[in-house]
Amino acid sequence: MKNKRMIAVATVLLLTVSLTQAATLELVKNKGFVQCGVSTGLAGFSAPDDKGHWKGIDVDTCRAVAAAIFGNANKVKYIPLTAKERLIALQTGEIELLSRNTTWTLNRDTTMGLNFIGINYYDGQGFMINKDLGITSVLELDGATVCTDAGTTTELNLADYFREHKMAYKAVVFDTADQTLRGFETGRCDVLTADQSQLYSLRIKLAKPDRVIVLPEIISKEPLGPVVRQGDDQWFNVVKWSLFALINAEEMGVTSKNVEDMKSSSNPGIKRLLGVEGNMGKGLGLSNEWAYNIIKLVGNYGEIFDRNVGKESPLKIERGLNALWSKGGLQYAPPIR
Repeated sequence: MKNKRMIAVATVLLLTVSLTQAATLELVKNKGFVQCGVSTGLAGFSAPDDKGHWKGIDVDTCRAVAAAIFGNANKVKYIPLTAKERLIALQTGEIELLSRNTTWTLNRDTTMGLNFIGINYYDGQGFMINKDLGITSVLELDGATVCTDAGTTTELNLADYFREHKMAYKAVVFDTADQTLRGFETGRCDVLTADQSQLYSLRIKLAKPDRVIVLPEIISKEPLGPVVRQGDDQWFNVVKWSLFALINAEEMGVTSKNVEDMKSSSNPGIKRLLGVEGNMGKGLGLSNEWAYNIIKLVGNYGEIFDRNVGKESPLKIERGLNALWSKGGLQYAPPIR
């Protein structure tokens, strides 16, 4: 009798886990869109254009997931979130996916019920100052007043760096990036610190961007990437492999412009990527054209980078660490096979 009871309990637990794992994907399919948390406005990453259309690397990550599920990259509802709001919104189920310049850390990955699915931008914390100060290094900032965002890893990095180098500072903390920029522009602080990508995005909003410089030092590792809740492996896999499809497509030379022609490629890897061979969508709960739809509707990782923050954008950020591993960078994805 005891063994039968144990078997029954185990069966119930397995069924519960199975239902939980399928819950998010089924919920999204039934609603007809993905609820995606983004920033309140950070050029190149997630910000509305003059027509109210959201654009950026993080936005395109959301669009890639929608394309994989629906074959339509526009089936996304964007939820603007401050740094303090972002993780809570994911934990409480207000959003299914957080794609908003968020750093992958041990604490966030292990104690908050969250899973980081990968890295869509390798970054690091930097400092922006007015040229008039005549400062060329962070090590000259002893006694400085520093503007920064609340609820970010930036605050801790700032404290660690200044303590390590025995320098004093005063932090002026704001809730949003725009507030932080206004504080810097109006003289509330001597220096603004944030992820270097964010500094480039904020600089173009200044009335006189040529009067500021970004100092050369990078004081931290900031691997930025999308986040989902723990406990739903199927949803975790859908989002994770949507990102991996973008990176694999660039490596294989498959773009939004040539994806139709590439369907007739003799390369087995490309055939699997585009759903011509194999049954790669089954394990994800998607059609075999999931990756084809991503590439056709959103592009590959290189296309996304170039148009949002790279050579085709106002930011003109070099690929650097975000180049493919085969071209001197760190972007690398497991194979689709």
